[in-house]
Amino acid sequence: MPVNLPAPDPDTLFPIAGVRIGVTEAGIRKAGRKDLTVVLLDEGASVAGVFTTNRFCAAPVQICRLHLEGKLGIRALLINTGNANAGTGDEGLARARSTCVAMAQQLGVAVEQILPFSTGVIMEPLPNDRIEAGLAAAIADAKPGNWLRAAEGIMTTDTAPKAFGAKTVIGGKPVHVTGVSKGAGMIRPNMATMLGFIATDACVSQAVMHQLALELAESSFNRVTVDGDTSTNDSLVVIATNRAGHAAIDALDSAEGQALKQAMLEVARNLAQAIVRDGEGATKFITVQVDGGRDEAECRIAAYAIAHSPLVKTAFFASDPNLGRILAAVGYAGIDDLDQSLIELFLDDVHVVTHGGRHPRYREEDGQRVMRQSEITIQVGLGRGSASQTVWTCDLSHDYVTINADYRS
Repeated sequence: MPVNLPAPDPDTLFPIAGVRIGVTEAGIRKAGRKDLTVVLLDEGASVAGVFTTNRFCAAPVQICRLHLEGKLGIRALLINTGNANAGTGDEGLARARSTCVAMAQQLGVAVEQILPFSTGVIMEPLPNDRIEAGLAAAIADAKPGNWLRAAEGIMTTDTAPKAFGAKTVIGGKPVHVTGVSKGAGMIRPNMATMLGFIATDACVSQAVMHQLALELAESSFNRVTVDGDTSTNDSLVVIATNRAGHAAIDALDSAEGQALKQAMLEVARNLAQAIVRDGEGATKFITVQVDGGRDEAECRIAAYAIAHSPLVKTAFFASDPNLGRILAAVGYAGIDDLDQSLIELFLDDVHVVTHGGRHPRYREEDGQRVMRQSEITIQVGLGRGSASQTVWTCDLSHDYVTINADYRS
């Protein structure tokens, strides 16, 4: 079960003017489950995407990158679960293009105005015939209020749908943000999560959309890890429908740009943290905060060294305060001139390490008390400067192995 992850509140999943969503069952891998989702956009939407850094990226990722470079504008997203269409070579590209052609024909738009997304098993042929057969039903189902259905329709090993909304005021006009994501395993995004889609009715010039998507990813999805694996299909798409009625935002460092970014970042962080809370087999949600670095980069590599360590993660699953494992991870993170005598370590309110050694007042029962909690903060001080970074992760349990051993069965 997810770690303290509330069910999505339908009242906060705001319909976004200019967006309609449809979901259907296409039988892509399993019968009787929602597995085909379409997101239809009115003409004039501004769209940007950030994608996996995995060089073995999936066919739909390659096509999305190409279509986003076009000048026609994006009119629809086509999302399937059950099959990743990765490791499928030229045939995979041809099958992904075929689904885009079929959807473009259904909508009367250009093929380049369709963005395809896939998630599921790698290196199996995409059943594009089933996707194409299901398009009419998905399009017929399209409604502005279908965000929760979309969150359910993009799930794979997720145990719960992930959807959040926020609102703000820009230029005296109400602005809404709603987003969904999916992911539970193969999570160590180098930009986003396995799949994430965030839309707003704000007015945003296309020129700043890519920067907006990058900054949102960098402060949310780029701060989570479940198992250290970067997916072949990671995709984050940010949509602004330009329907809110205020003057277009053409600079993110403006007051209006910052107001929008904060509202969207609230949604993005909630979605990213939801993925960790629903990590495969997770029983604990862990915040890793590293302070006192010379720059953010070294704080981040130290935080990820802790968050990726199987020894750290299994200790937290067992509630075993074998906290030397955290120090070892900091030591091998790659900070070559690290002075261990300056290291401080806290586990929530418990001061575990001072000046690189066990704090004289630390008691193992205090560490165990914290580690039995479902939410825990690890705070490390490097004593080198004023930079800080935070990463969110989970423990590593027996169930993680079980889930992934059975994934294709």
